[in-house]
Amino acid sequence: MSSHKAILSSFVDGAPPGELADVFADIKSLTSSSPNLVNELGPAFQKYNEEQFATVKLPGSSQQVIISSHSALGGGRYYDVESSCSFTFDHTTQKASAVESHVVDGEKADLAKSTLKGLSTYVKEHFPNAAYGAYLTENDTKIAVIIVANKYSPSNFWNGRWRSLYIFDPASGSLEGFIKVDVHYYEDGNVRLLTNKTVAASVSSGTGAGLAREIAAGEKKYQEELNRSFTSLSEGAFKALRRQLPVTRQKIEWDKVASYRLGQDIGGGAARR
Repeated sequence: MSSHKAILSSFVDGAPPGELADVFADIKSLTSSSPNLVNELGPAFQKYNEEQFATVKLPGSSQQVIISSHSALGGGRYYDVESSCSFTFDHTTQKASAVESHVVDGEKADLAKSTLKGLSTYVKEHFPNAAYGAYLTENDTKIAVIIVANKYSPSNFWNGRWRSLYIFDPASGSLEGFIKVDVHYYEDGNVRLLTNKTVAASVSSGTGAGLAREIAAGEKKYQEELNRSFTSLSEGAFKALRRQLPVTRQKIEWDKVASYRLGQDIGGGAARR
């Protein structure tokens, strides 16, 4: 039974962006004869939601908040600096409840708040649908900054997610983290793009505004790298996969294609009767 649980947990861990509910439905179908197995997958759902920076709207609010290990308070509760509240999150249903006031004070808290203010303009200009947060971490000695943007288009058979995490150490000015992009395309096939860019920089000013500028500059540079990579793939590797000429070794005159008689014109001779 433990091996079954491990396999099902791997299904959850590998769920593409925006498709966790579909994976969950499939798991329920597969385990209809052992329904208790689903109840044992709580840790797998928690791991997935925290690593993927799941977002949720709090009751009565239109603002998205982030679920992560850096915003966790324990006991299934999480907090958000900007809204000054904490809440309970159900990892299976992905619903928030039991919202309470949660004010974070201190010098590092002020840095987190100023970072959020600096990030606001950048995120709104560059992401159509994104959430961002800043949290105290490592015994309140460092700041964790998270940006996550989701874009789902299941009617067109694709979903995607951008997520980035940065850990800033005010004592040294170092900024470390990663940028990850995950895109799943599944029309008549199953193609997935997964990227992981490590980040290492320095913020000499030590201010929230300086931190936001460094993050914005780094992400813009990575976006440009991705654009160049896609162009290279299209003009290079993908083009090499395509047949340069049809089997007749002759180029097709596309302006005359409507008048071709199959087997005669394309075949280069009279069609057999």
